[in-house]
Amino acid sequence: MNPQPPPADAETETVTAQALRQRYDSGATVAELVTASGLSYGTVLNRLREAGTVMRTSWQTRRLRDGKARRNLAARLRRLYEQHGATLTELAAAGAGTRRAARRLLIEAGGRPRTTQETLRIRTAADAAARKKLASSLRTRYEDGASVPELAMECNYSVATVYRLLNQAGTHMRPQHRHGPPRQTRTRS
Repeated sequence: MNPQPPPADAETETVTAQALRQRYDSGATVAELVTASGLSYGTVLNRLREAGTVMRTSWQTRRLRDGKARRNLAARLRRLYEQHGATLTELAAAGAGTRRAARRLLIEAGGRPRTTQETLRIRTAADAAARKKLASSLRTRYEDGASVPELAMECNYSVATVYRLLNQAGTHMRPQHRHGPPRQTRTRS
């Protein structure tokens, strides 16, 4: 014979039922209440019904929670957009779904969409430091004797790009090499 659990106090049950109802009404799901209370799923449902709780459908719970989740997503996207210079396309990939949804969320969070020119300026400014460091590195290697084609192959850039970076770094260029047969020197007689 199984031992009977001790009789539950009516006041404790009512308080517990009311506490469960308050948490449920504030947006908690039944599964979250089960985890938090340690009670079985059926017991939580019974106590919610005892307290007169109007039960929600799953889509009503999602909609209730989507407001908070949407605000959190909008705030995160705004931070990415303003502090890291992300584009609307990148925001769409980060969770907004589409560029249009990303723009709408950005505006909801109090952000202001940038023009294409503003985004390009932000991106160019961020890349300028890296370009300057690369140009300085290429200049050092060029002045140590490396040729422009060698530098281009090592960096996986075109020769024209390496020339442009060397020029930006203020490199004094060596004279161009002549390819072909060596010149005959003339002797005066």
